[in-house]
Amino acid sequence: MPEHLPLHNIEFTSVTLNERGEIQDQRIHHARQFVESLGNGVDLELIVIPGGSFRMGTPGKQGYDDERPVHHVTVAPFLMGKYLITQEQWRAIRGAPHGRFTGDRLPIERVSGHDAARFCERLSNRTGRAYRLPSEAQWEYACRAGTATPFHFGPTITTEVANYNGEFVYRGEPKGVYRHTTTQVDLFPPNAFGLHDMHGHLWEWCADAWHDSYEGAPVDDRVWQAPGREAYRVARGGSWHDIPDVCRSAARLKVEVHDAEEILGFRIVAPLDLRKE
Repeated sequence: MPEHLPLHNIEFTSVTLNERGEIQDQRIHHARQFVESLGNGVDLELIVIPGGSFRMGTPGKQGYDDERPVHHVTVAPFLMGKYLITQEQWRAIRGAPHGRFTGDRLPIERVSGHDAARFCERLSNRTGRAYRLPSEAQWEYACRAGTATPFHFGPTITTEVANYNGEFVYRGEPKGVYRHTTTQVDLFPPNAFGLHDMHGHLWEWCADAWHDSYEGAPVDDRVWQAPGREAYRVARGGSWHDIPDVCRSAARLKVEVHDAEEILGFRIVAPLDLRKE
């Protein structure tokens, strides 16, 4: 790892749920973090995601056809935003937020795929570092954080640990609340990599073009393009408005790149050496 990369260690606690949505385990983890100052006291926190391999997609009769075939993917180490991009971070780079909800520590929403890409471009130009949207493989690998269960929390989720439409259930957990709004990005516990809100809250733009299945998908973490079919992109994670089934680690959404709804947001990634390419 480049010696010039200023990293510091952080400690955090993740939780695991059982099928009834009860906390069955809590674990302390450590990660390395890079902090990018955006000025006026606004920081952008990025977590070092260790490299590794995982099985991407959903097996058997679970999930949906666009989550198959399950395939083995190898991911190189990278940096990923600890949180969704917030309104104060958006303001520091792009100007006044234009979302439905208001609050500095709320995530920016009503952003199109083009809006999110332009944010990354302006941030890169300002800092001289290579920020961009994650590939779909990077996103799922980071979300799972070493798990193979439907959620990084385990076999189910509850509205105690994520922001989604709690009027619906996934497995044996009780119904929860339906907040009808976004929430502060640090409200819920992180996964084992230290990332918050990977399930629910906002659908997160990825850089990949939409494909109806994983037939012919890359076996590494590259962005999967589709020349001539760039009008639709992939979003991941589900949102505050969605049922838990579409908030799973493997769930995918086809979104027109110009769409900018209050259920769409993003987080960013960067290479470990951070140099602009």
